[in-house]
Amino acid sequence: MTELAERLERCPFVAILRGIAPAEVDAVADALREEGFGIVEIPLNSPDPYASIERLAGRLGGELLVGAGTVLDADSARRVARAGGRLVVAPNADERVVRAARDNGMYAMPAFATPTEAFRMIEAGAHALKLFPAEGSSPSVLAAMRAVLPRDMAVLPVGGIRPDVLGPWWKAGAAGFGLGSALYRAGDPAAQVAQRARAFMQALQALRAAS
Repeated sequence: MTELAERLERCPFVAILRGIAPAEVDAVADALREEGFGIVEIPLNSPDPYASIERLAGRLGGELLVGAGTVLDADSARRVARAGGRLVVAPNADERVVRAARDNGMYAMPAFATPTEAFRMIEAGAHALKLFPAEGSSPSVLAAMRAVLPRDMAVLPVGGIRPDVLGPWWKAGAAGFGLGSALYRAGDPAAQVAQRARAFMQALQALRAAS
């Protein structure tokens, strides 16, 4: 089992810190780690994202799997690797980004919306798949695709995920979730992020207890 798979098994949440600045990232990441989160994604359309990735990877790289989101090309993926990132998340299905991530020793999580895209990304070497935007799909669609996708291929719905909607996706076969604005919005204080993270963890505990 890969480290990515192990971390998703322990806590199936990817914290998407879109818009965070390097001066804010330590406090927010510490709050998430204390709540049990193990994966943090810094989207590349955030202020000075590579500095945030380098800062987190250098300080908490042994405790958090730190990576980048909104990775749109191979050069950006390689730059993430140089900053110390170990996960590349893309909003689209681009084989070049997946291969660049793998070639540089990182985990690749490209997005997909159809079975055709999913199998293309699996063929390219994706370690996990991001169902995006989840608002444009549904748990029933995920369940249908899970019937044909490889059992060990993790699928994470991303987009519009809140604590109250986890249940149907979980039952449909989601291995995890990317958490965006329901967890963090640019400028949010660490204490507020911790409170939201706690709500997600409580919802997860309830799901696990019921399964």
